[in-house]
Amino acid sequence: MSGFQVDEVVAALQGVRREWREGQQRNQTGGERELPSREVVEQVVEALTGVLFPMRLGPTDLRQESEDFYVAHTLDNALHNLHVQATLELRHERRHTQAELAGLNADAQQRVREFAAALPGIRKMLDTDVMAAFHGDPAARSVDEVLLCYPGVLAMIHHRLAHQLYKLGLTLLARIVAERAHAHTGIDIHPGAQIGAGFFIDHGTGVVIGETAVLGERVRLYQNVTLGAKRFPTDADGHLKKGLPRHPVLEDDVVIYAGATILGRVTIGKGATVGGNVWVTQDVPPGCSVTQALARELARDPTAAPGVTPPK
Repeated sequence: MSGFQVDEVVAALQGVRREWREGQQRNQTGGERELPSREVVEQVVEALTGVLFPMRLGPTDLRQESEDFYVAHTLDNALHNLHVQATLELRHERRHTQAELAGLNADAQQRVREFAAALPGIRKMLDTDVMAAFHGDPAARSVDEVLLCYPGVLAMIHHRLAHQLYKLGLTLLARIVAERAHAHTGIDIHPGAQIGAGFFIDHGTGVVIGETAVLGERVRLYQNVTLGAKRFPTDADGHLKKGLPRHPVLEDDVVIYAGATILGRVTIGKGATVGGNVWVTQDVPPGCSVTQALARELARDPTAAPGVTPPK
């Protein structure tokens, strides 16, 4: 007999669960699991990381003559597991509709097939990210060091996978993948963010990139950069409107230094630079730079200066 009143706590928790399920119109019949498993999704990501980079991020005893066999076997298992999780997400998503559920399995299978077909392109994009980190950091001794050690590269492996899931409508699975990277690296990239080739996050801790952010090619961010929303419009009932473009657009070759915050649907033009700890809520023309001093001047008198230094 427990001395901790376990039976009473169990009964109380059951009541709380029942109340919540009734409020959310959830199944009360004690059926099978409704939601994808974070543990299984993490296993899928780990397997896919090895598939993408078998000789560097795959098993330690792998040899090149067995590389294709390993990739085929690991990929097949990963895709089967992903198919199960995708089916769970689609079933959960449609639980309140009258839509035919019989086609869920085929729908999930088609989405996973499209995801698999995108993997070679994802690998090519990741190669550009690795090279950007190697060429952009004088401390990097090799591309292998970058791939094995850099948190920004680990975050981008997760993001490239998560973004593909997001585009295929598997948004819950995508968010699970993204949050795994966030937990491991301190870099928070929403899977909806569009990021071009050759992206480099130096150091990385504290970087936040919102759902509707659009980043061009060869963009570089340093630690504690935020690409966020300035305001959150609501509907007539006071609920937040979902999916509106509310995060910044960074064109090609933009550099954002440590601690900078860029908010709202503003555009940072091609080749522009935003200095450290600068707060930006307006467009920055191509080739220009924003410094703390100019940002403070603009804050005092928005009509006094454009807030940017033109290119020389």
